[in-house]
Amino acid sequence: MSEKDVIEMTTTPHTIDSLAHDFRKLGLQRGMNIIVHSSLSSIGYVSGGAVAVVQALMQVITEQGTIVMPTHSGDLSDPKDWSNPPVPKDWRPLIRDTMPAFHPAYTSTRGMGQIVEVFRTFPEVLRSYHPSVSFAAWGKHASFIIQDHPLDNPMGEGSPLAKLYDLDGSILLIGVDHDSNSSLHLAEYRQTQQNKTTESASILWDGQRQWVTFESIDYQTELFPQVGAEFEVKHGVIQGKVGKAEVRLISQKKMVDFAAEWLNKR
Repeated sequence: MSEKDVIEMTTTPHTIDSLAHDFRKLGLQRGMNIIVHSSLSSIGYVSGGAVAVVQALMQVITEQGTIVMPTHSGDLSDPKDWSNPPVPKDWRPLIRDTMPAFHPAYTSTRGMGQIVEVFRTFPEVLRSYHPSVSFAAWGKHASFIIQDHPLDNPMGEGSPLAKLYDLDGSILLIGVDHDSNSSLHLAEYRQTQQNKTTESASILWDGQRQWVTFESIDYQTELFPQVGAEFEVKHGVIQGKVGKAEVRLISQKKMVDFAAEWLNKR
């Protein structure tokens, strides 16, 4: 959506205070632990853009709670696996040989949106050390959530998603659907049958750049909208508006448990 379109869809600019009001009306409270998936343009025109959205969330949750966002960097991977878009075959060795190693401070996200990209740069925000599916966290449980992120099976047990589950966290979808709901990947790891796969990426190991291979599973993200829709019919979710965005607030534990059972039945 262009900036012109965003302006035209907005009656009055949204501000930190108006967004904080909307978040509280939805049910966000001081001390909650939440994972946020978002689309900035869906909110309408925001004075201060993504920075204002992050500040509004922090104002409501406070340091007594925890805000988590996925800071994935899928482009930091072997170019032979790229398909959207692919690169010429004869480029691949050069790209692989010169790809900068992952660094939590400056490796940018890919496809996560402006709110996430701004959030990861905020003071006191911590980022987990995983080259493709890192998470960033701020607040009371930030260190617990991001520390010791496993290289293998990085959205399964021991991951930031699993740690948020243990904290009985909540999922906040701002203007996005369940195909952006990364907690459903945790459910995939908890299903009985999984298709294993491997990925590789460039990291720093003992101060040296090197490529590492790690185990993962074939994700079934194309199923997530259906899983989410059936969950909402059975359990319901809190729905509301933040600015112009349709927003949903969901129990992560209930969502993951339902999705794991749903996937096993298939």
